[in-house]
Amino acid sequence: MARILIIQGHPDRAGGHLCHALADAYEEGARAAGHRVECVEIARLGFPLLRTKAEFEAGAAVADIVAAQDAIRAAEHLVIVYPLWLGSSPALLNGFLEQVLRPGFAVEPSQRGSHKKLLKGRSARIVVTMGMPALFYRWFYGAHTLRNLKRGIFGLCGIGPCRHCLIGMVEGMSETRFGRLAGRMRDLGERAS
Repeated sequence: MARILIIQGHPDRAGGHLCHALADAYEEGARAAGHRVECVEIARLGFPLLRTKAEFEAGAAVADIVAAQDAIRAAEHLVIVYPLWLGSSPALLNGFLEQVLRPGFAVEPSQRGSHKKLLKGRSARIVVTMGMPALFYRWFYGAHTLRNLKRGIFGLCGIGPCRHCLIGMVEGMSETRFGRLAGRMRDLGERAS
């Protein structure tokens, strides 16, 4: 059985959004299959934004960030669920990733300019919801935020393989379509994929 960490990237701490329902469905499927699941809701964490290179490289992490790093370290599979806002991931999610994936935790820089990937051995699933058609986001916009997360962030840390689900046209979604999506998330959770 896998150790799974679900990172809820929706910045609204009140919950009740599609991202929350999808993450819940994934968790339900994973637990039903006997996987160990932990969840981190970034909207409920307290952390400052990093403003300097010195803070990023050597600043002390706050307790919520240290706990999130411990959860990532213990996980074999990461699931990040977030809405596309202004064509990108929400600022709170970006701030969280900057805090968590610091040198010494995610990568170990070397004198030669290369680095050691410290999070190898973990896979990931990225789930992105959006108002536009997912195909339009992929082909017209090049899915730049997703590519950045998969290659530029997770790839840099050694996390892979990294799979994704792009869910478009979420406004006014029918119950039938939601049921299919929730079923798909439960299935992915059962398979820890």
